[in-house]
Amino acid sequence: MTSPTETAALDQQGGGPPRSGHRRRVVAALAVTQTIGYGVLYYAFSVFLAPMARDLHATHAQIAAALTLSVLIAALCAPMVGRLLDARGGRALMTTGSLLGTTAVLAWSRVESLPQLYAVFALVGVACSLVLYEAAFAVIVSLNAGNERGRANGLLALTIVAGFASSIFLPLSGLLVDRCGWRTALVILALIYGLAAIPLHALVLRRARTARKQASAAAQERAAIVKAATRARPFWLLVIAFTASGGAVATVAVLLITYLIHLGHPPVLAATLAGLLGVLSVTGRLITTGLQTRLPAALIAAAIFALQGVAALLLPLIGRTVAGAIGAVLLFGLGFGIASITLPHLLVGRYGIAAYASLAGRIAVFSVADKALAPLGALALAQAAGYGWVMGAVAAVCAIAAFALVTYHRL
Repeated sequence: MTSPTETAALDQQGGGPPRSGHRRRVVAALAVTQTIGYGVLYYAFSVFLAPMARDLHATHAQIAAALTLSVLIAALCAPMVGRLLDARGGRALMTTGSLLGTTAVLAWSRVESLPQLYAVFALVGVACSLVLYEAAFAVIVSLNAGNERGRANGLLALTIVAGFASSIFLPLSGLLVDRCGWRTALVILALIYGLAAIPLHALVLRRARTARKQASAAAQERAAIVKAATRARPFWLLVIAFTASGGAVATVAVLLITYLIHLGHPPVLAATLAGLLGVLSVTGRLITTGLQTRLPAALIAAAIFALQGVAALLLPLIGRTVAGAIGAVLLFGLGFGIASITLPHLLVGRYGIAAYASLAGRIAVFSVADKALAPLGALALAQAAGYGWVMGAVAAVCAIAAFALVTYHRL
């Protein structure tokens, strides 16, 4: 017998099990919107930092605070967005988020002061919570109810394509700023995002169609699952593992180039090695997805997190040579991105799809906020005690993440 939530999940896809052709169209559409969304709403910011600081007569730190604010706002919105995704599906929310994101980027192009910039990036944060990975993952999980292989392949395809967002939009944004100025460049990027994301979210994703009585029963089931999960240890072990891992990855992503230069490497080589992280994230996701058919996902992720900790410890010891730096970066880079495909697998495996987005949203409050704040703490630690202590801290939190997942697997 089909549960109310399983029936609701089917209704959200149009009243019955979605055909494989529709699933492929949804994954393809989301791959496009995630790539452009991350490129415009997140990665492009670094290109605009210097010209904005000059024109707004602000320091780089004051400008960078806008992006931190955006990420924190997205984290705070995550639980509410998760509940809405479980209840209503992704079409209306992601279309609304696309409209909001486009409007926010257009407003960004017109800011004249820091308060205006911060207000705009508060809107960007709300938009990100509605349209980026957490929302897209929820759509794919719901779309593949009862189809574990389809879910794994869909998440893998989505994250592989979107993994090239920085490779595409950093040079594109730089070219636009050079040719048109930063304000016109933002208008162009807003149009690229809006013209792609709004119609794809509105037309490819299907509207939720759930009877009132059925929706009420599904809501009660979701509430019961969330209440039981958040009162038990396994859920909080996931929070610990993916918050710790997210903070470690964010810290290395922000500080790696600076640290490699500090170790004596030329800036070009440092930037090239850091650029390997994006490519390695694809490799890590492929390896993880392949191994999940043979080994427990929690143990696979734990092993990779542990290897990242080893890499962080090795970098200060062997990183002054080119070979040593390459080896440490390769080892750490394999863990980039695996959290994004491992967490959905673990949540669905233990709790089913009924409250997937609600539970993922609660975890995102901690993990996304840590991604915003951990690099700031690491910078302060580097200034006070040196980069060696930062790498030691990264290794420690990687070990915590690995231990939490091993403990989770045993429960």
